Amino acid sequence: MRLSHLQKSIILQCLESKTGRISRLRLNRFYETQKKKPKPEMVTKIITKSIERLIDKDLLVGFGERTKYKWFIKDIKMTRHGKKEAKKLLGEQLKLKFKKKK
Repeated sequence: MRLSHLQKSIILQCLESKTGRISRLRLNRFYETQKKKPKPEMVTKIITKSIERLIDKDLLVGFGERTKYKWFIKDIKMTRHGKKEAKKLLGEQLKLKFKKKK
């Protein structure tokens, strides 16, 4: 299954948490380490879309409030299928950061 770097980060953060349930605010830290940062108003939309896609793939369960028109996801928790996928991700080789020589 192909996942973006953000989606992989979300899954690994869920796996690392003791309760298995993490707050959405914790996911904003992903873009602090990135070189190319999107606009602040776009960060929320990007994270929301990634969470919704992981929920559609049955890797996560979202908790929040529902209005007449949309969901407001506050917390997320990993499913059994998500835990299996996270363990696969841990087995893959991670991207290493090399220093460039001038």
